[in-house]
Amino acid sequence: MNSEQAKQIRIEDYLSRIGVKPSKERGHNLWYKSPFRNESEPSFKVNRNINQWRDFGSGEKGNIIDLAMKLHQTNSVSDALRAIEQAVPNPQTHQSSFSFRQQEISDEISDVKIKPLNHPALIEMLKNRKIPMDLARKYCKEVYYTLKGKAYFAVAFPSDKDGFETLNPYFKGCLPPKEITTFDKKTQTVNLFEGFMDYLSLLTLQAGQADVSAVVLNSTANLEKAVPFLSKHEKINAFLDNDEAGKQALEKLQKLNLPVVDISKRYAEFKDVNDYLCGKKLPKFQKKQTIEVEKTMPKIGTRIKR
Repeated sequence: MNSEQAKQIRIEDYLSRIGVKPSKERGHNLWYKSPFRNESEPSFKVNRNINQWRDFGSGEKGNIIDLAMKLHQTNSVSDALRAIEQAVPNPQTHQSSFSFRQQEISDEISDVKIKPLNHPALIEMLKNRKIPMDLARKYCKEVYYTLKGKAYFAVAFPSDKDGFETLNPYFKGCLPPKEITTFDKKTQTVNLFEGFMDYLSLLTLQAGQADVSAVVLNSTANLEKAVPFLSKHEKINAFLDNDEAGKQALEKLQKLNLPVVDISKRYAEFKDVNDYLCGKKLPKFQKKQTIEVEKTMPKIGTRIKR
């Protein structure tokens, strides 16, 4: 894919493919909560007529390549083009229902091969996420597959029904079926996570938590599937994301009168546990702060020095 081909892809479709949905539509404009920060009101606009975006929170604007460069924190146009092509593998059919976050069409995926985790690019990605390789290899594999005639590879985290959550430097996805992942350690407490990187991050910070039962949703849309397992425990430590989806998931658990404890408050200045591990604060938190952890809650870990 070259630059001109990329610019023919609608920004709204690219955002949809990476899991970013509009909050409202006004004429030819779509409004989003900015993908670059946590916010309650949408300040990110996509003009559908000219296929351009503008972030009113930062004043930045541009085309789809500019957007991909900012999303993936790269100054390389070729890296941005690669990310766009990974998310929209077939521009001629990019309006289909397929997405990397919600892969449901298993017959489009072929030549699946599972191997030990060794690819240099994946190792580098995990290193950047501060996940030790011995821990990553214990829980993850490396997957190669073909989708619509194009070959991909990624870190693969198994789910309870023989599917895999996948992650590489350019996109998140899954090999169906989309399902939760449970670790039944027969403990009274269970830890709850949205994604497997957060689970691995907690184990990096506090290895002893590997002995505690856990559920990785692999998507907040899977929350109902996790309720029967969660209900077996006397305490649910919710390590959910500090975003709208995380808040909604927490509210659903509270409405079910489950014994849930909101651990996300303890890393409130970070989007999720992995960002906490990496010391990557949300934009609104600029001053150094100390996260206070109640004695009744599991410690998140030693504060990252920056």
